[in-house]
Amino acid sequence: MKTSTFDLRGSFESLDHLGVEKQLLRVPGVTQVSANAASDSVTVSFDEARTSETAIEEQIAACGFHCGGRLVPRHVCVIGSTTQSSVLPDATHPPDHRSDGVAARSVAPDRKPVTAEHDAMAHEMGHGDGKDMAAMARDMRNRFIVSLVFGLPIFALSPMGLDHPLLKPMFGLSLDLTLFLLASAAILYPVWPFVVAAIRALRNGVLNMAVLVLLSVGTGYLFSVASTFLFKGQQFYEASAVLLIFILLGHWLEMRARAGASQAIRALMDLAPPMATVQRDGKDVEVPTAEVLAGDVVLIRPGNKIPVDGEILEGKSEVDESMLTGESMPVSKAAGDTVIGATINRSGSFRYRATKVGADTALAQIVKLVQEAQNSKAPAQLLADRASQWLVLAAILIGLATFAIWYWILGGTLLFALTMTITVFVIACPDALGLATPMAIMVGTGLGAMNGILFKNASALEDATKLDVIVFDKTGTLTMGRPNVVEVVTAEGITRDEVLRIAGAIERNSDHPLALAVLEGASGITLPETRDFANIEGKGASAQVEGATVLLGNRRL
Repeated sequence: MKTSTFDLRGSFESLDHLGVEKQLLRVPGVTQVSANAASDSVTVSFDEARTSETAIEEQIAACGFHCGGRLVPRHVCVIGSTTQSSVLPDATHPPDHRSDGVAARSVAPDRKPVTAEHDAMAHEMGHGDGKDMAAMARDMRNRFIVSLVFGLPIFALSPMGLDHPLLKPMFGLSLDLTLFLLASAAILYPVWPFVVAAIRALRNGVLNMAVLVLLSVGTGYLFSVASTFLFKGQQFYEASAVLLIFILLGHWLEMRARAGASQAIRALMDLAPPMATVQRDGKDVEVPTAEVLAGDVVLIRPGNKIPVDGEILEGKSEVDESMLTGESMPVSKAAGDTVIGATINRSGSFRYRATKVGADTALAQIVKLVQEAQNSKAPAQLLADRASQWLVLAAILIGLATFAIWYWILGGTLLFALTMTITVFVIACPDALGLATPMAIMVGTGLGAMNGILFKNASALEDATKLDVIVFDKTGTLTMGRPNVVEVVTAEGITRDEVLRIAGAIERNSDHPLALAVLEGASGITLPETRDFANIEGKGASAQVEGATVLLGNRRL
């Protein structure tokens, strides 16, 4: 059984994920599906003997979404990239190179690249080539602005209970035709993503906010068009346009929140360096991290980030592994020791053989764990998903019943009855019910990962609220992540500031964590000039301070 997380771009409504789950569960071999409306991704558990990642991607595309493939740290696995991945290369084969010298993206034999057909489908969805949530938020902002610019004149031209409209038709056009032209501009382009999302939802067998928006705005606009050209009757141009303006504003703010909630996972993905220095044909060349293959010899210099996991062949150094272990002090490394990608080399240089690259690195596994935790569902979310479908259906039925009661039973005007129906359609939609819990889980697991806390799933995060006592089995991880000067013991006749003044003068030539701690402790003290600084690996440092040789280090020095 294998578990993979897939990019789900084009998710427009917070209840879209229910349709994806419903369709993917029909794929033979798929045992569990958990889609997340907040992160635009879906985690699938499946039997590799019965289905493949390609079949799952094709099913996602058949649902009407743009699938970019498995989610992994992109600049680790995809050449020339610095963000998250849409395709995984085959780590055992060198990437193809075009004749112009630019490295082309290599794709595993059992995977298909994203085709132009998929991009065309994404264009039809109203958001471009499989845009991420930030791009979709910008697109929604633009649609809101268009609707607002053309909607305000409609509001001003309509009586809306006033004795006289605020504006009069221009260019000799009639009021009806002017309202029709402005409403068409304010509604047709901005509402298009809702139209596609509603059709997609109905095709996938689910009901969501887009269906209600299409019913409310669409009913008002089409009825008004008919009353303009086919018969004389009430017009709802201003009601439809103003309603859409507020809906677009709400969706723009929602998408901004969803885009911001994924910052934590992107920060994790960017921990590994985009470039690495490897030995090729007897020479050291700098290549993208995505081009590092298992078995390559990688050169690491002081201050470098380690690109992929491997084993040291020659040289020794001290490596800061705090991003993985939480230990604030660097760990001594020598030939035969293992190094982890995204950790930082602090002092010496060494060469190591890459053993795990791409999606097999420790960083990629951490990212995968966080993604699966974000996409898992807490008990409260499972209940909300079941309830939301029935609540949407109830909203439609109650809206229709509202129209029937006000128009036929109570004898209200058509305008008032239709206004009440549209109000019920929009207000009664449980959109927030499908988004609130996944947003909270995504933010919680993401911030936890940034602070070194990994949650296995959403249920564990929910259960954490019931904890009274937490027991840790390793005291070294309970630190601030960096050392601090807490006490200075001096010889007789020597002041604390004098010790920090001399120590700080030497340590400002070093970037060792202990040196940085001493410098922080000496802040506010004027430091003297030093000469002939020398780093004594594993022991300390020495320098000439005010004409005297000063040694600073541990007991081994």
